[in-house]
Amino acid sequence: MRLYPLLARVVLLTLCGSSLGAQGAKGPDKTASLLTAIDAKATHYANVAHQIWGFAELGYQEVKSSALLQRELADAGFTVKAGVAGIPTAFTAEYGSGKPVIAILGEFDALPGLSQDTVPVQHPLVAGGAGHGCGHHLFGTATVATAIAVREWMIANKVAGTLRFYGTPAEEGGAGKVYMVRDGLFDDVDVAVTWHPGDRNDVQTVSTLANVSGKFRFKGISAHAAASPEQGRSALDAVEAMDHMVNMMREHVPQETRIHYVITNGGRAPNVVPDFAEVYYVVRHPDIREVDRIWARVQDAAKGAALGTGTSYELVVTGSVYNLLINKTLAKVQQRSLERVGGYTYTAAERAWAERLRQALPPSSIPLESVAQVQPYAADASGTGMASTDVGDVSWRVPTVQLGAATWVPGTPAHSWQAVAAGGMSIGNRGMIVAAKAMALTTAELFTSPATIAAARAELEAARGPHFVYTTRLGTQKPALDYRK
Repeated sequence: MRLYPLLARVVLLTLCGSSLGAQGAKGPDKTASLLTAIDAKATHYANVAHQIWGFAELGYQEVKSSALLQRELADAGFTVKAGVAGIPTAFTAEYGSGKPVIAILGEFDALPGLSQDTVPVQHPLVAGGAGHGCGHHLFGTATVATAIAVREWMIANKVAGTLRFYGTPAEEGGAGKVYMVRDGLFDDVDVAVTWHPGDRNDVQTVSTLANVSGKFRFKGISAHAAASPEQGRSALDAVEAMDHMVNMMREHVPQETRIHYVITNGGRAPNVVPDFAEVYYVVRHPDIREVDRIWARVQDAAKGAALGTGTSYELVVTGSVYNLLINKTLAKVQQRSLERVGGYTYTAAERAWAERLRQALPPSSIPLESVAQVQPYAADASGTGMASTDVGDVSWRVPTVQLGAATWVPGTPAHSWQAVAAGGMSIGNRGMIVAAKAMALTTAELFTSPATIAAARAELEAARGPHFVYTTRLGTQKPALDYRK
């Protein structure tokens, strides 16, 4: 994809500006304070992010990470409500009253098995430990920085409305936001603003995959595998039979489908017939209705496996999310904000570090200099990204916009040790500040533009259709707080 030269962007912004742009017919810029406020606390926010990076807490176990972000917001004057939606680490933090209600979304969960030091070669800090391979330590910190700066701006400029931060745990497979949506926490929200770490600066204009996930827990009968195998019924046999049937099914599902599984428990000793075994599945597709159909077939495979091996099973659904519904009205606002902020340039030390890290990555045509640039707005974007996010459920209830910022070395995949390494040092911190500033400008513009909010709502309603009613495949079940245990 061709990148806009930096000079062309500067000229474009000078000529066009934004609805809250710099000097012009509408008077002096009142949003410059947002940028300076975030810059003034950049070192502090880098420290907050690094603490969460070090905690590296898995989904629904983010006790210290959640508490740290809550404390930041409470100290800044927000009213914090902890333990919402039946989730101990979920929270909201609010300032102001009345309309509009603008939501800022923050995440803070890590991934298992990705522990890594801040060095450009693979070196786990804790063998087998968790790490922030998706940058959620930066995610949560940047959105807190956004919320605090916008609150100060609202006070200084006597801006009415409600600013509400959502601390959303367990995005990585736990569907934390889904329970918050289901419990009505977004019912009065007009717009949601968020972001995600990545290897470039852009506004998301393509959708994501809907998914459903769950653990199939088979129960059999233990016995001595040599002396009395006829008395045993192997739960592991059931898992393997199920996996074989699902793998054969791959030929007969739509090509956009993604099916992943991992055997989380296969027994403890080869001379004991396993009386318990567990396999953890995820099914994805761009259409939640197709996910439902494929998931039903996966469950049939489990039933057949249990019948054929003389075992029984239970299914614990751990998560289910909608695809992300893109809102172009909001995306255009966010694009202006991101272009106004721009990217950043590596220092000599950062460039040397990045070049060393790239030796451990597949060859990439994306230049290191791209972190200084903003990707052009993809007005005619189509297709679907291959990831999933519980922001999708929010986007079907509330007009939502999401940007990406270059917190990783260009060419770095998510969920990798390379992402953990960059996210724990200055490269991650600098991209985080880009994101915080761009979100702050967007949020400020929305607070002062009811027409934009109305247009975004109209776009959402048109996209959902006249008879849409939000439901979740999680039904009324409680959050699976132990899904990472």
